[in-house]
Parts: sequence; C-alpha cells; structure tokens
Amino acid sequence: MRQLYIGGSWTSSQSDESIEVANPATEEIIDRVPAGSPRDVEAAVRAAGTAFPRWSETAAAERGKLLGDAAELLKQRADEIAKTIATDMGAPLGFALKVQTLMPATVLASYAKLAESHPRESRVGNSLVLKEPVGVVAAITPWNYPLHQIICKVGPALAAGCTVVLKPSEVAPLAAYALAEIFDEVGLPAGVFNLVSGRGPVVGEAMAAHPDVDMVSFTGSTVAGKRVASLAAESVKRVALELGGKSANIILPDADLARAVKVGVANCFVNAGQTCSAWTRMIVHRDQYDEAVRLAVETARGYPVGDPFDESTKIGPLVSATQRERVVRYINRGQEEGARLVAGGTEQPRERGYYVEPTVFAAVEPGMTIEQEEIFGPVLSLIPYTTEDMAVQIANDTKYGLAGAVWSGTDEHALSVARRLRTGQVAVNGGRFNPMAPFGGYKQSGVGRELGEHGLEEFLEVKALQL
Repeated sequence: MRQLYIGGSWTSSQSDESIEVANPATEEIIDRVPAGSPRDVEAAVRAAGTAFPRWSETAAAERGKLLGDAAELLKQRADEIAKTIATDMGAPLGFALKVQTLMPATVLASYAKLAESHPRESRVGNSLVLKEPVGVVAAITPWNYPLHQIICKVGPALAAGCTVVLKPSEVAPLAAYALAEIFDEVGLPAGVFNLVSGRGPVVGEAMAAHPDVDMVSFTGSTVAGKRVASLAAESVKRVALELGGKSANIILPDADLARAVKVGVANCFVNAGQTCSAWTRMIVHRDQYDEAVRLAVETARGYPVGDPFDESTKIGPLVSATQRERVVRYINRGQEEGARLVAGGTEQPRERGYYVEPTVFAAVEPGMTIEQEEIFGPVLSLIPYTTEDMAVQIANDTKYGLAGAVWSGTDEHALSVARRLRTGQVAVNGGRFNPMAPFGGYKQSGVGRELGEHGLEEFLEVKALQL
C-alpha cells in the first residue's frame, strides 16, 4: 500500500484503513492508498504551517525555478503518467496524454513564469498596495481530471508563496502520487506540498474545517461544494469552488449546422462526458431541429466505446460502478419524463467495465430532469427554440453557469448572444479552450477563477500601506 507525503517525507497513515483503486475498464483492483484520518490532516497542516514563513519569503525566481523544474519533469514522464491516468480513471490513452498530462504540464510551466512576473506591488495615491500569499491552502480535487485539477490549484498556490495540503480523489488518486514524487525529486522544501489521501467526509471535511487552514480550494459536485463552504465558514477562511455545470450549446439559424453539431457532440462526449464544462444541452432552432437530431445521432455512432489503450476507442469507461449507475438512472428518468431516446441507452456494451453507450435524447423540453441536472456521463439533450430570446432564456434557466457555446454565420452575431449568457466561459464559433484564460462559473457553478493570472490572484491577499 502507498503512503502519505507529509513534511517532505513519505510516511504511514495514522489510520489502518485503506482504499482500493480499481481499473474501471476491467474492474480489477490495481492499487491501494491510505484512508487518511483527521490526525493525518493535523500533521499535514502543521507541516504546511511550519513551512509557510520561509516559503512565502523565498525569492519569486527561486519558487519559479522549482515549479519550472517540476513542469519539465512532468513532461518527461508524460507517457508514464498518461498510462496511469488511463488505467485508474479510464480516459483513452491519447486523451490522457494530450489533455490529462501535457496540458497540466503547460499550466504548471505558466505558473513558473507568473511566480516572478506577476506584479505584487502598486501605488494608489499615497498608498502602497501589496499582494501577499494567503497562507496554508487545502486543495480538494476530483477524479475526472485527476492531474489537471491538482495543477490548477497547486501551481498558482505555490507560485503565490502559499503552502499546500492536497487531498486527491480516492477514486483516481495515482496521478497525485506521481506529482508528489516529482516535487520531492526537484527539491521542493519540506512541508511546502503535502498529500493526504482519503475519503471526502473524513479527510476533506477535516481539511475544510481546520482552523489553521487559511483557504480551501475545492473542485467537485455542487452538493459537496456547499458542504465545504459551510465547514470553512466556521473559521471565516477564503473559499474557491469549481462546481457543476449544465452548459448550453446554442446553434443559431445562420450557423454552419453540420459543423456546430459535430463539434458539439464531441464536446459533450469528451472524457466519457465526465467534464463539468461539457456542452450537454444542444439548443437548436425548431426549423433545423430534425436535421440536427439526425446529425447528432450520426455523429454519436462514430464514438465507439472500448479499452482506453485501444487507439480506436473514443469513449472509455465511466470511472466507477457508482458513476455508471448514476448515469443509467438519468437515462431512465429522461425516458420516463417523455424525452425520446434516439441513440445509446442503458444496455451494457461490454462484458466488463463501467461503460455507457454515447446517448442522445430528442424531444427534450425545458425543465425536464435531464435538461436541468448534471449527469456527468455521455448523454446529450437536444432542445428546440423558436426565437433568439427563447434560446438565451433556455440557456440561462438552470442553477449552473460554467461554460457554453454559440454558433452563428458571423462572429459578431455569435458574440452578441454570448454576452447575454450568464456563464463563466463561452466558445464562439468553435473557439478553442485557452488554458491561460480564467475558468470558473456563475451561480451554483462556483466561486472564484482558475488558470492564468486570475487563478494566481485567488491565492493572494491584498494589503494597503498608507505612506
């Protein structure tokens, strides 16, 4: 069984319990990690607190060099780490390499540069305004992007001069261990980065409630995020939340329908639909609706499920039996409420593994469960509209506001609609994801932003010195 990483050393957990890590494609147990305890959290927070004064005063160039060295080592080990991610969470190997590993390496490298270049002082009249590290950060991360979401928190926190206690998801924790090994190898000072594996209700809650933690950065479900925020409020600590989504893909009548549908389906199904920002609602003008349904079904048939290590696989397994059961319940609920299943469904496509066929629903009406709630699987809903105002209203009429897309014959028209969406990111006519741009949500999709300078600012306090 693996150990915890606390105070610069690999150490045994003070809990005797362990958590099995399964390969979702084969259902086989591939590893075990400690089911950490509140006493482990106490030790990790103490180590982070002890390390904070010296790390926060370390020259920005030195912090940046250590992060840059880690980013370089991450790139060198990308093939190995991608195989680990493909094995413990099921992402197809090519996707696990490009998006799950190399993109986080790029993000970490960006924070190596920002550690030194981001301005920490400014003048406002007779005041000198300083930006200082917030302190000890508790980072609680999910299983769907098990390295990327860690880097999105740990990278800027360390660049800012904070120290970190990380709890990765117990469902897919192995990439976190690979990162801890890299930080140890590049010589990150003891206590600056600490890893405590375990379950959310035990380790995560102990971290969020700990009085010596200055900030909690959490990515996960909205329900869990509310719990984290509630616990953190007891000690009035800063909270950053990246939560759920039910993002809308609006296709306007003057758009290239075939391209918009093709790209929209791909976005919905990426990572087996286990992406908080996925465009799971395709909103199409009623005059083009039937054709859009036909195109979506045709495109979905080109997404075979299979072994993550098979080059032909586009959709791997869902991460766990629990997640598959959740998605199946939503598919059944959609049919019960009158939506029309036109592709996929609940049949088990392979003898072993937690697979769900790429699924498409037509005749979806605003307010249906599958139109309102985050499913977190390869399930697409097509919703008709008659006016542009109606399309915007449907897009905005959920509790979420994380991402979205607008397609039109001109960027100007698409931009005019994109500005009306209450959401943190909007892709205009297929604009590519930018890992340096701020990422985060409106409404119950979260609080705060990740990535780029905005992500770094989350970990900085502001002080005014009156001169």
